Amino acid sequence: MILAFAAGSFMISCKDSNSDQSITQAEQEVAAETGVTYTLDQENSSLKWKAYHKGGLDPRFGTVKSTGTISAENGTVTGGSFVIDINSLTTDPAAVDAAKSGGKTSADLDAHLKNADFFEVDKYPTAKFEITKVAAFDTSKDKSNIADANFMVSGNLTLKDKTVNVTFPAKITVSEMEVVLSSNFTINRQDWGLTYGAEGDVKDWGISQEVDIELNVKAKK
Repeated sequence: MILAFAAGSFMISCKDSNSDQSITQAEQEVAAETGVTYTLDQENSSLKWKAYHKGGLDPRFGTVKSTGTISAENGTVTGGSFVIDINSLTTDPAAVDAAKSGGKTSADLDAHLKNADFFEVDKYPTAKFEITKVAAFDTSKDKSNIADANFMVSGNLTLKDKTVNVTFPAKITVSEMEVVLSSNFTINRQDWGLTYGAEGDVKDWGISQEVDIELNVKAKK
């Protein structure tokens, strides 16, 4: 599921208008994975992140890899568990213009995000997302920018040593041989205590709290 944001001299912009706002709450009980189990197809799945500065300049974006399984029964996802490899976090070189960043490159940003200022990959090499609930999308109350969104997915997202439950709209199709899920939603990094320096530090103030997550999941039987 995961997740990164730009920091320091990498200043960021306002969030993608196509991204849905997620709902967060305390950690919930993980759903039992009943029915048929499908395994994530890494080659045909993606987890993309996009992070911002205040002021609308130079968003940073990239990818991170994951593994996992998802289960479904009677055409509906029942559960799933995914491990996100934070060491695989990569910033797209197109997101960083060295002429604007004082010579910094996407590789420099990758290294910064993985050090003790942020994800501390030496101590926390992975993150985790575990589905807690999948409910039908209710058009009378649920809103989404995703065309044909048909479910609301809730899950416990663990980053470093904190777990928060996140709910977001998704389009899910279940067939005999595969499950396909797509979603684009926004989280607030401070819900997981992810800050650059102490609270109120000017370095952290320059970074938007919002991070967009785009999921394109294919899992096969």
